[in-house]
Amino acid sequence: MAHIDLGLDEKQFPGIIGLMRYRPETAKPLNQLAEVLLRTPNSLPPGERELIAAYVSGLNECEFCCASHSAFAAVQLDPGMVLVDQVRADLDSAPVSAKLRALLRIAGAVQKSGRQVTTDMVEAARAKGATDVEIHDTVLIAAAFCMFNRYVDGLGSLPAQDPQDYFRAAERIVESGYTD
Repeated sequence: MAHIDLGLDEKQFPGIIGLMRYRPETAKPLNQLAEVLLRTPNSLPPGERELIAAYVSGLNECEFCCASHSAFAAVQLDPGMVLVDQVRADLDSAPVSAKLRALLRIAGAVQKSGRQVTTDMVEAARAKGATDVEIHDTVLIAAAFCMFNRYVDGLGSLPAQDPQDYFRAAERIVESGYTD
């Protein structure tokens, strides 16, 4: 049970879903932020942005966010969850592009502290083809997911009971986004 009474069945509304139902006035801007960071055009493909969110959430040990965004990434990337699991287990040997690997390293540095991101890391990402917008968005996704992870875990919300719930949510997110 969450640390506060959300006034709802947490098994029906696990993780951040219940928290957003508890405070719809804060849910709206948080969902808008997620929509811009993870789905709007002019950046990395949505699946790669979801992978960054899953990677950071895994580093933060946020079960709900890691599982949900892993599923969201998996349905948008080939070969799906196999790739997500490989990235989370060993970034250095995971079969991702050199650009994405460099961006994930930046995201991992942000997870520790924004000051862990170095000029060398940014230059390495640029050398692998990352644009300034992609570097910007990687840093902001990583920073935002540190906040989202702390929100979910700080209030002690429950993860989903059925792992398939994350994949059902993924289908909805891919089809309708975070703001619908």
